[in-house]
Amino acid sequence: MRKNTTDTQRISLPKTYPPREAEERWQVYWEQHGLFHARANPAKKPYTIVIPPPNITGILTMGHVLNNTIQDILIRWKRMQGYEACWIPGTDHAGIATQNVVEKMLLKEGKTRHDLGREQFLERVWQWKEEYGSTIIKQLRKLGCSCDWERERFTMDEGLSNAVQEIFIRLYNKGLIYRGNYIVNWCPKDHTAISDDEVEHSETKGHLWFVRYPLENSDRSVVVATTRPETMLGDTALAVNPKDKRYTHLVGTNAILPIVGRKLPIVADEYVDPQFGTGIVKVTPAHDPNDFQIAQRHGLGKLIVMDTSARMNENVPNRYQGLDRFVCRKQLLKDLEDGKLLVKVEDHLYSAGRCYRCDTIIEPYLSDQWFVKMKPLAERALQVVLDGTIKYYPEHWVKTYEHWMTNIRDWCISRQLWWGHRIPVWYCTREDCDYMVASKTEPTNQCLKCGSSQYRQDDDVLDTWFSSWLWPFSTLNWPNDNAELRYFYPTRTLVTGPDIIFFWVARMIMSGLEVMGEIPLPDGQPRTEVKDIVPYHSVYFTSIIRDTKGRRMSKSLGNSPDPLDVIREYGADALRFSIVYLAPLGQDVLYSNEQCEIGRNFANKIWNAGRFLLLNRWQLAETPGETVSPPKVRLRRTPLPQTIQSQPSTDFLDLADRWVLSRLQATITSLDSALEYFRINEATRIVYDFIWHDYCDWYVEIIKERLYESGDATSKEAVLNRAFWIFEQALLLLHPFMPFLTEELWQNLGDRKDGESISVQPWPTYDARWVDERATDEMAFVKDLIGAVRNIRSEMNVPPPKECDVYLNCHDKKYIDLFNDSKAYLQRLAHVQKAEAGLNVKKPLHAASAVVAGQEVYIPLEGLIDLAVERKRLGKETSRVEGILEGIRKKLANREFVRKAPKEVVESERVKETSFRTTLEKLKLNYQALLE
Repeated sequence: MRKNTTDTQRISLPKTYPPREAEERWQVYWEQHGLFHARANPAKKPYTIVIPPPNITGILTMGHVLNNTIQDILIRWKRMQGYEACWIPGTDHAGIATQNVVEKMLLKEGKTRHDLGREQFLERVWQWKEEYGSTIIKQLRKLGCSCDWERERFTMDEGLSNAVQEIFIRLYNKGLIYRGNYIVNWCPKDHTAISDDEVEHSETKGHLWFVRYPLENSDRSVVVATTRPETMLGDTALAVNPKDKRYTHLVGTNAILPIVGRKLPIVADEYVDPQFGTGIVKVTPAHDPNDFQIAQRHGLGKLIVMDTSARMNENVPNRYQGLDRFVCRKQLLKDLEDGKLLVKVEDHLYSAGRCYRCDTIIEPYLSDQWFVKMKPLAERALQVVLDGTIKYYPEHWVKTYEHWMTNIRDWCISRQLWWGHRIPVWYCTREDCDYMVASKTEPTNQCLKCGSSQYRQDDDVLDTWFSSWLWPFSTLNWPNDNAELRYFYPTRTLVTGPDIIFFWVARMIMSGLEVMGEIPLPDGQPRTEVKDIVPYHSVYFTSIIRDTKGRRMSKSLGNSPDPLDVIREYGADALRFSIVYLAPLGQDVLYSNEQCEIGRNFANKIWNAGRFLLLNRWQLAETPGETVSPPKVRLRRTPLPQTIQSQPSTDFLDLADRWVLSRLQATITSLDSALEYFRINEATRIVYDFIWHDYCDWYVEIIKERLYESGDATSKEAVLNRAFWIFEQALLLLHPFMPFLTEELWQNLGDRKDGESISVQPWPTYDARWVDERATDEMAFVKDLIGAVRNIRSEMNVPPPKECDVYLNCHDKKYIDLFNDSKAYLQRLAHVQKAEAGLNVKKPLHAASAVVAGQEVYIPLEGLIDLAVERKRLGKETSRVEGILEGIRKKLANREFVRKAPKEVVESERVKETSFRTTLEKLKLNYQALLE
């Protein structure tokens, strides 16, 4: 990267900030110089963040932009504060999604994974991963993420695979992992089990079919209501509530399954809701989780009637075999109707479960699967959140977490895939032997039951989340005890979306508490306190990105922009700043690309301020003591006269200097507090207000007079050096939010050595020496006074070039002195010629007025404007506004409009009424001023 940037490069700043050029330059520079690589350093406190690993199939989304920008803000802030800041990046192997991608590629070749076999198929997946799997990581670099890229991890790399096998074997040996024949959520499209948390439920319009079941040895029958008639082919019983007197006499008898003719015992079970349907329900243990539990309690048979693609299998009558479940439903209902066994059909709302990956309706399915016993792990994991060891931001997510943890079910961790961590369980190959053992490698000893030495590994792989729940410590090479694991664990902050609070956040807490107590602290002492064992101390749940209509962004709606397109148009800094600026803690973000104007305009404002300072630095060096006309300044190729001082000059301090230095201290304090408590949105506004309004709009404009007037070069030097110092402090405060812009400007402000970067400069700290409450109060008066004069000029149509006179009628003598001391500010910033203040000053004829801090401000208008023309204009404008206001009031007085119109429309009308009423009052006051 560039070494000792040439003077020409340093000062030749274009008129507007060029984001693309700066971004390409500095991302490479940061990485080449290893500025973000963290090392175990006993002299520093660690601050660690692990990135929520994006899927290798993924690309950058607006959600990633928000999430990773927040992480980057926090990590850059802590790095500058002197922490050994370590942000560990990585990607997730995304079992189902990645296997689907590669299988689709094979289909284009006319092949399936079974044509290749397991080993060759996995080779193809690894090839795909090497070619395409790092796309999102490259995109995160474009966003400016200051990750420790040397530590990048992948959930299938050797170290993490070892960690996955280790935790499985440990939990298996403790009896916390078991294999069983249970109902699971089955995805017929992906051909794999998925956990309860991976099922998305939505209210769906369906039907309730009432079917007649004949009773054995009787001409009577019972009517059963069902939402899934195709599953009745797998019925093994009917059930009633034992307290339902309508059916107690049937308990112990049999019914006959329609169409099939199979006998169905009628049992009594308290699970049955007497209010649902007819109060008697069918029991299909292999295709319904609640029915499975009934079957367990009553020793009922379990009949699977579908294959893994949800097509009817050999256990149903021939005419239904091979039919898709929903096709079978239609045929079965027709047959029931033809046999006069379908009594009636009612509309019914029910909760449909869909696969979170492919949106396929899941099928409850009985199969052999692996499970983790969650209740023993959940108890401690719940307690550390409830007692505040781990804090949630916003706090209301604690309730959601508590509800899930207290109602937790065992986690199905096996997946019928080839891509993923293969379950480390080995089975004896003898057909009459059921011996199995958990091991990282194939056992070499003989079977303990039958003496065989032949084993086969379980064909299934582990749920993707089974690797990512170890992420905070597996990325640091657990289970190997090492210096970096001791030092960087626990991580400090997790930034993630609330939608994976169960998939990931809760499970990481469980795994950390389960194993990390065994790893010593950096000094070798045991981890006796729970705060040293949990995986992180704070969790920040990000907002959901929605469009301006409040809709969640999605490809199907076409409202989800490509962040890379936004970066190309506005710049990464503009996107970063804007999206965080729009994201209050605990509230969703209403986003449109146009809102990136916030960040782009801010970047250009800062750029122009930096350019102004550099122009004046060079001009002052070349023409000391002379008056400068800034628009005519040309940059010259001469050495930079002086670098920025380590402290601001105390020479030639005036009110504006004392005020802005005091405001800087208040900004540092409030910014630190906002970041500490994850009020990231508030933090952007704090730094925005200081730089844009305090520094650029006021301070820079005020010091121009002191820089441009003829006079002592020493005083100009002091003023300019102070302005440079404050600007550099502002850049440091802004750096975590807009890293590229601030690096570009910082490098141009002074002589920097190769390898130096703003990203590793000390964070500004509060200095009480510069706090000046009096200057703050006095400057507030001056700003309000200037604002009042500007408003009067604007409202009364005073042409900008014309200078006006200002009189201040004071009721407090201190304002006379303050007014006189700040005349120069008033004259320059409000185009004032004559400025006088005193006690009992009378209001001049035809003068507009305002009140500032209880003191009256008068501006004579005669000679500034044509009074007759202005009266006529104000009269017309008053009539126009009165007409608009009358129309709004009539609309709001219409009860039908208020009742039927959308709330936001009515509220908008009320806001307009208030605004036009205020405008009308001002117009009347201004008109009156022209009559007096």
